[in-house]
Amino acid sequence: MKLSSLTCKDCSKAAVLFNSKKRILEFISQLAHEQLPHLSEQEILNSLLNREKLGSTGIGRGIAIPHGRMTGVDTPLALILVSETPINFDAIDNRPVDIFVALIVPDGESQLHLKTLATIADKLNDKDFCKQLRSAKSDHDLYQVIVEQS
Repeated sequence: MKLSSLTCKDCSKAAVLFNSKKRILEFISQLAHEQLPHLSEQEILNSLLNREKLGSTGIGRGIAIPHGRMTGVDTPLALILVSETPINFDAIDNRPVDIFVALIVPDGESQLHLKTLATIADKLNDKDFCKQLRSAKSDHDLYQVIVEQS
């Protein structure tokens, strides 16, 4: 599974400016709603917030993988955002986060969910890939990095 197969051009946002965990999750919910219009922004946000209540999805090294399981979703959707300024996200290493790869996955598809998370985590282990994500100056550039590296 390739990261590029989980996302689209409109789901890649470079140099976003937010100052809180809640606000970036709200923006992710808004973007996801544009791709999944049958789900409300609030439903998506609630799914993401419910997962965060179990423990932060900030995995360290300035990276977070917020995710939520939802009914009405047929295939996983990834949204990739790079924040211009890192924000506090309660990451496991206590460092602020600037790379967000958010996932909306079908409810009840645990194996697919785990496989998708593993694919993303593996890709984000590549320091050069993360450096390229952070260097992208536009949404288009960010999406090109994803397509070329997947």
